[in-house]
Amino acid sequence: MLSGQPEKKGFFIATLITFWYSSNIGVLLLNKLLLSNYGFKFPIFLTMCHMTACAVLSYVSIVFLKIAPFQRIKSRSQFFRIATLSVVFCGSVVGGNISLRYLPVSFNQAVGATTPFFTALFAYLMTRKQEAWVTYCCLVPVVTGVIIASGGEPSFHLYGFIMCIGATAARAFKSVLQGVLLSSEGEKLNSMNLLLYMSPIAVVVLLPAALVIEPNVIDVTMTLATEHRYLGLLILVNSAMAYGANLLNFLVTKYTSALTLQVLGNAKGAVAVVISILIFQNPVTFIGIAGYTMTVMGVVAYGESKRRHK
Repeated sequence: MLSGQPEKKGFFIATLITFWYSSNIGVLLLNKLLLSNYGFKFPIFLTMCHMTACAVLSYVSIVFLKIAPFQRIKSRSQFFRIATLSVVFCGSVVGGNISLRYLPVSFNQAVGATTPFFTALFAYLMTRKQEAWVTYCCLVPVVTGVIIASGGEPSFHLYGFIMCIGATAARAFKSVLQGVLLSSEGEKLNSMNLLLYMSPIAVVVLLPAALVIEPNVIDVTMTLATEHRYLGLLILVNSAMAYGANLLNFLVTKYTSALTLQVLGNAKGAVAVVISILIFQNPVTFIGIAGYTMTVMGVVAYGESKRRHK
């Protein structure tokens, strides 16, 4: 019985990683499908659906299923810090969804891979944290690769590119801000509890934004639902998968390590690019592939350099 335990653990972790890949890539592809192929041009409303699902399912998972220990907010200042993180998080997700309306998934992922560059930049500007010079050198191919990929991208769209860059920067800013705002031991929250508190705040922020910026969202969605009978189901599945991706991020980190998640994330981008090209048949060029490859290699080198110089 004991000899079988390592095999069972290995199978469990492999299953977790498979589901993690499926949920992350699935959300990305479904976002693209909804925003580009169904005439559902409401990225803010779609993000609000995601956050609503995250709020409800986080509560069920923590309070009833006990997947993670429940952590309470201990002060008003801690609540305002979490609210600040939630607003920044909203900006990153909405920006990413808007970019998917105009850019192919492959290019979206290439730009998103520059997150380490923005993380290093914000970490220095906000906390004066410095990395080894070798680590900064690894960021050169990260940025250069995206510049090359942009020049070789047949479906390049300036507005979509700006929104994607903004979403990537906001995602990096949120990770650095989280370290600054919730740095004390008494205020640290695990990722599941942070999502539990951030999601309802995000819904409160996104609902009026959707009603003002996307005023006809309900009418158009109802009309589209009559034309595409599976649209409502796709939005529901998409929202549940958005929560599943966050849950599996937490579980993979818990049963492996943050470094493993980082390595898997690098590979996930490449897998998402290949699958998206096969599904959406978006044109790619050798220059674009070369640029993206350079970016991914730079990200891998950056992660390895940080690990060695810790």
